[in-house]
Amino acid sequence: MGQNKKILVVFGTRPEAIKMAPLIKELARYPEEINCLVAVTAQHREMLDQVLDLFGIRPDFDLNIMKSEQSLFEITCRVLSGLQEIFNEERPDLALVHGDTTTTFVSALAAYYLQIPVGHVEAGLRTGDKYAPFPEEINRRLTAGIADLHFAPTGLARDNLLKEGISREKIFVTGNTVIDALFLTLKDNYSFNNSVLNNIDYKNHKVILVTTHRRENFGGPMKSVYRALKTIVDLYPEVEVVFSVHRNPVVRNAVAELLSNLNRVHLIDPLEYEPFINLMNRSYLVLTDSGGLQEEAPALGKPVLVLRDVTERPEAVWAGTVRVIGTQYEKIVSEVRFLLDDQQHYQRMSEAVNPYGDGMASQRICGALFHYFGFAGNPPEEYVANKK
Repeated sequence: MGQNKKILVVFGTRPEAIKMAPLIKELARYPEEINCLVAVTAQHREMLDQVLDLFGIRPDFDLNIMKSEQSLFEITCRVLSGLQEIFNEERPDLALVHGDTTTTFVSALAAYYLQIPVGHVEAGLRTGDKYAPFPEEINRRLTAGIADLHFAPTGLARDNLLKEGISREKIFVTGNTVIDALFLTLKDNYSFNNSVLNNIDYKNHKVILVTTHRRENFGGPMKSVYRALKTIVDLYPEVEVVFSVHRNPVVRNAVAELLSNLNRVHLIDPLEYEPFINLMNRSYLVLTDSGGLQEEAPALGKPVLVLRDVTERPEAVWAGTVRVIGTQYEKIVSEVRFLLDDQQHYQRMSEAVNPYGDGMASQRICGALFHYFGFAGNPPEEYVANKK
């Protein structure tokens, strides 16, 4: 067996932290083989810290770049400059990055400049439109061009990478680590700290969980979504909306204009990961423009209506648990009413197979790293979604 290898895991946002936490925990089980260090850019600060606390992760390095309303230019420059010093000092055998944030791409770029190999977790997601989502689509494509190891969550993600000329032996189909994190976090009889959430009648009412934050939906599209929510609540007295309102002022101003002081519309600040997952588990359906929720909600049997025109996660669409409906008022009202009125349609969506993972993605990634470093002869078996 070879000598101990140093891996530097870099991330900066809450979604990255959630999806990397199970992998960091898994790598920590093998201290003789792996010296796992964690660097955070804190592209998001408060929400990131909540996840670190939940999973008991203490970063070895913290760039703390968060500033109010920072631009993509500022994030890029500050992450690149900060990581130069860390990479130069530590000289890891591999840098591990996740997904599609600006932190992800810039971390891979910094490692490349110093000729440090890069592993990309959640590799191979594509929409084919470089402006949707923006800037994530280009972030993931540029990261793929740099990465030496590609941990694809699904067979489709693998195929996307192959089409771009990535060598097959560099790609490992693992499932998505977000399912690992979800299974670690769910609790029976969970009690919220928020009195509004504790007092909702989840048994007799149908709770619609809503999140919106995508830049491409700012302005008219978001207002169209919010008008549709108001109509649904007016039409269905048994429906309650719980809206986790993003901290971006653009989102908050639009929500305040259209959804304030409405009966059965509960506007809450973004929840920490643990209460959010347990809230989603009690909800009837999810409306979102988030990427991660398209993976998490199907694992809980919750239909998802995606408030975007395209998704880089079509596997759940094909499986039948997710529908991409855009942001047009009439379409949103129609699709939500279909799920509220037609129980057979709802059952088909809620019982569809989740294609994104079985809770063992972190083990497969760790196995692939052992193979890469020569600690194991064979790579792990690839993840294949079970069929019902």
